[in-house]
Amino acid sequence: MFSVIVKLFLTMILSAAITPFVVKLAYILGAVDKPNARRVNIKPMPTMGGLAIFIAFNFSTFVLLREQFPTHELFSVFLAECIIILTGIIDDIRELSPKAKLAGIFAAALVIYFLAGIRMNEVTLPLIGSFELGWWSLPITIIWIIAITNAVNLIDGLDGLATGVSIIALFTMGVMAYFFLNMTNVYVAIWIFAMVAALVGFLPHNFHPASIFLGDTGSLFIGFMMAVFSLKGLKNVTFITLLMPVVIMGVPITDTVYAILRRLLNKKPIMQADKHHLHHRLMQLGLSHRQTVLVIYGLSLVFAFISMLYPLSTLWGSVLLTVGVLFGLELFIESIGLLGDNRQPLLKAIQRFVKRLEKKD
Repeated sequence: MFSVIVKLFLTMILSAAITPFVVKLAYILGAVDKPNARRVNIKPMPTMGGLAIFIAFNFSTFVLLREQFPTHELFSVFLAECIIILTGIIDDIRELSPKAKLAGIFAAALVIYFLAGIRMNEVTLPLIGSFELGWWSLPITIIWIIAITNAVNLIDGLDGLATGVSIIALFTMGVMAYFFLNMTNVYVAIWIFAMVAALVGFLPHNFHPASIFLGDTGSLFIGFMMAVFSLKGLKNVTFITLLMPVVIMGVPITDTVYAILRRLLNKKPIMQADKHHLHHRLMQLGLSHRQTVLVIYGLSLVFAFISMLYPLSTLWGSVLLTVGVLFGLELFIESIGLLGDNRQPLLKAIQRFVKRLEKKD
């Protein structure tokens, strides 16, 4: 394990070292993010930063840690990664349509399902028992990959935000994989930590004030790998194994779910971008760029801590924990007005309840 830790440290250094070269390449290729109504940057910024993470991560897995991974799975996932990276690079240079990006993610997801063989196969539910997904395995796996990939893509709106949140989520996922998956699959944890190391090396260049953005090259790649890694623990789905990755990735998933709800309630297209995401709302409440990022890091750490309680809880303990998380999350979301200032049903219900108690007194 000491050898693995040293190699992960080298991965981090490599990521930090090659990022300045990717900055220059981004300018040469024209992968530059120009200010507009939806952006928070006030000057043109090189994007495509995910390429540095991709290179460092794959150098680690194919050279430094090669003996840790099964050949077929490693090369199959690499092929899917290449599809995602190519999609992201083209989007950062020429700006693809949402349908074109979706097609790229879909193609990569098919490689994961059919070639890598990473998929959901069986579900075990309380009081119902186990059953095979059968042909449902394909659409459920594809939807999972597309949803998680887009969730990370949507939260990439501030310097270092998606990178830091992903480091927290992936590190937690790696710890869970090491301690709660079968030890014959310890390579999954090492695979995840290699990704964490690549992200940590990139973060100093990406944290506010950033010298390079992740771009869709980075956000799509990170989200895609998070989806693939989480699927390694979801081959046989149980109530708890399903909840763990969902809670670990609570910040991007929450932001995505409420973005969809907000657009549906406002009768806007689901794919239409806006400036009402979690980070936008926090900044509109008066937080600075860096403060907003740190607050969301803190929220991610809370989700990470809660996720670690699930393997230690009983079934009913997990149910109560989930109810508590949803209740607290809804209060937080309503308090910052993520759905809109006039859409606060839980807060208004609590206010009415308190007023009734005051009248009785």
